Amino acid sequence: MAVADQAYVVEYYYKTKWGCAEEWLALFRKNHVPYLKALQKQGRIVDLKMEKPQYHMTEEARWDYRVTITWKNMAASAESRGGDALRKKLFPDQETFKREEQRRFEILLAHWDLPVVPVSAKGENGAEA
Repeated sequence: MAVADQAYVVEYYYKTKWGCAEEWLALFRKNHVPYLKALQKQGRIVDLKMEKPQYHMTEEARWDYRVTITWKNMAASAESRGGDALRKKLFPDQETFKREEQRRFEILLAHWDLPVVPVSAKGENGAEA
C-alpha cells in the first residue's frame, strides 16, 4: 500500500478550565461529534474514539479528553473542502452554533494534535522486544 493510501491516526488532546470539563464535553458532543460522524459517513474517518483519564495527573501533564481519529489517509485529515457547507447543513441555527462553539473554546485552556505512527516491536536483530 502506498503511503498516501495508509490510514493516518491523530490523537487530539483537550485541557479545560477547572470545573468546566463536563460543559466542554456536552458542547463537543452537541456541536462537533455530529460533524465528525458525517465525515465518517463520507468515508474520510475510519474510526473515532473518545477517552478521558480515570485518575488525575500533574497540572503540567493534565488533559481532560483525548479524541483519537483514524483518518482514511493523511489527505482526508487535511481536506477542508465542503466543511462549512456541511456545518451549515448539520447546524441550521448558525447563531446558536457559533455562540456555543465560542463558549467551548473559551473554557479550553489547551488543545494539541498528535499524529501517531506505528513502531515495530522487533529489535534490530529481528527478535521481539
